[in-house]
Amino acid sequence: MATGNDFTYVGGELGLFSHATNWKRYWSKKFAAHLSGSVLEVGAGIGTNTVLLRPSTTGKWTCLEPDGRLVDELKSVLARNRFDLSCRIIEGTIAALPPGENFDTIIYVDVLEHIPDDGAELTRAADRLRPKGKVVVLSPAHQWLFSEFDQSIGHCRRYSKRTLLAATPKTLQPVKCFYLDSCGLFASLANRVLLRQSMPTLKQILFWDRTIVPASRVLDRLLFYGVGKSVIGIWERKDA
Repeated sequence: MATGNDFTYVGGELGLFSHATNWKRYWSKKFAAHLSGSVLEVGAGIGTNTVLLRPSTTGKWTCLEPDGRLVDELKSVLARNRFDLSCRIIEGTIAALPPGENFDTIIYVDVLEHIPDDGAELTRAADRLRPKGKVVVLSPAHQWLFSEFDQSIGHCRRYSKRTLLAATPKTLQPVKCFYLDSCGLFASLANRVLLRQSMPTLKQILFWDRTIVPASRVLDRLLFYGVGKSVIGIWERKDA
């Protein structure tokens, strides 16, 4: 979740979106079935998603965060939620990991879209997987929805299923790729065309989370997860 060479995160939305509890419960259930063993969370940010996902597995959990300012807050959040003893924090990128250390699951929650060379990043992740290990990604969907908000928080792109799968390295095979939040798609389009906000308000976040997300949970199933403003991709390491 960094830009440039200094790994300083330019976004200011992390605290704001921590209030989106319905949304977090929704996508996290899609993640939970694929979390196992030793987990690496790339771009852990301020720890909101760590606290949400950590109970899904009893294996070792490593938080990787390149921005030192966020690392300080991450430590505080994990300590406050009593996860500081079960989670290891490493400041840096995948290159900062100890040589030879591999994982059963590597996750990117709203992170891959911040990385200029996403294909190279997924290749580095694949190199850190154990046999049958998985990479799980949640990212914003559809480049035609790219807005001032995306630009303000350092997004390099938004993804379709096609473009997300196009970043697949040779050592991974896709397992699933699907959309979430079909109703939220229209809210994002309204912001893109009409409001053109660089940052939503808390009131807007709460309306989306409490009204639109519950409606999406129903409509997404009816549409077979074929429409949405977010996309989830899941890959598995190929047999050697």
